[in-house]
Amino acid sequence: MEADVEAQSPSDVLTWMATQGLRPVSLKAVGGLQATGIRKIFGASITVEDQVFLTKYLALMLKVGTDLFKAIDILIADFDKPVMKALLIEIRDNLGKGQPFYSTFAKYPKFFSPVFVNLIRAGEKSGNLEKVFDDLSVGLEKDAELRGSIKGALIYPTILVCMAILIILGMVTFALPKIAQSFSGNGITPPAFSAAVFAVGLFIGGNVVYILTILAALVVGGIFFFRSDLGKLVFNRMVSRIPVINEVIHRIALQRFASTLSSLMKAGMPIIESIEIAAEAGGSADMKAALLRISREGIAKGLTIGEAFRKEPYFPQVVVNLIAISEQAGHLENILETLAEFYEGEINSSVKTLVSFIEPALLVVIGVIVGLIALSIIIPVYQLTASVG
Repeated sequence: MEADVEAQSPSDVLTWMATQGLRPVSLKAVGGLQATGIRKIFGASITVEDQVFLTKYLALMLKVGTDLFKAIDILIADFDKPVMKALLIEIRDNLGKGQPFYSTFAKYPKFFSPVFVNLIRAGEKSGNLEKVFDDLSVGLEKDAELRGSIKGALIYPTILVCMAILIILGMVTFALPKIAQSFSGNGITPPAFSAAVFAVGLFIGGNVVYILTILAALVVGGIFFFRSDLGKLVFNRMVSRIPVINEVIHRIALQRFASTLSSLMKAGMPIIESIEIAAEAGGSADMKAALLRISREGIAKGLTIGEAFRKEPYFPQVVVNLIAISEQAGHLENILETLAEFYEGEINSSVKTLVSFIEPALLVVIGVIVGLIALSIIIPVYQLTASVG
């Protein structure tokens, strides 16, 4: 006899089998998921695609009248990905214990943003989970599309840089040392400029392993540093000094702010709490500081939303005026949604402008480096030819 039994631990399964008069031949957890939670699964990762699938199908099932427990059971059966199955099992268990639905998502801030958690909390509180899940799935899809368009636009410049680095390293590591040795072996003294380039080539060629090791260590260290809070702050300060890049980052922050605040307000979240959550979602330290001042020093002290926003120079005048007008008309969340869609188009346009600026700049830099290397070789060859003639 072979069967699956749902239990909290192997000992519970053995106890149940003993009451049935059964003796186990072998016992194993299916996928190692039951009562383990996400943290117990090595390499657990929940992608945006997973979140879109989860929210979209929960919205659909609630829309057709399926209760939440039944919907989760269906998704447990549908998901093949172990980490998602473990998450849904944990959600079901916590709901069975009387815990709120959003609490399980709140345990995993690495995967679920404060916006995601608070939207579900607001929907659960207002009894409007179906609409919240629907809005979440649309918002996550739009965010994924925006990220995809930005990454897609930067693929060619990235490939160009990598190939250029490999070509230049190959020339400096293998070609230059041999050429330098051929000149020194023939007793020819190259010009100072060529001698300097040859010296660099000989040094790199003789220490290529150490140099590559140091470069790899710097890259890994840089990745970890720029993922930290201090690193993010330093990076933001650095790129904010580059006009074209700063413009793209500013528009991305405005798009996230408008989209997040619109979704939170539609879900019924209080305005001050919504603004503070949106401050965390923007990804900009300057915007975060501005929004926190708006909520704590403006709205909390009796100012209208429009008046509070007018005091912050970070936001464009057009955005401020639209917020003030829509507040008086009573449809602020709809205007914010329109603003988010407008900035999506502006971001795509800015990224194209940025790429059109980066590509020729990279080509010029690469051309100058390759030209210098070629010149350092041509000059002594020309001198040698002239002396022989």
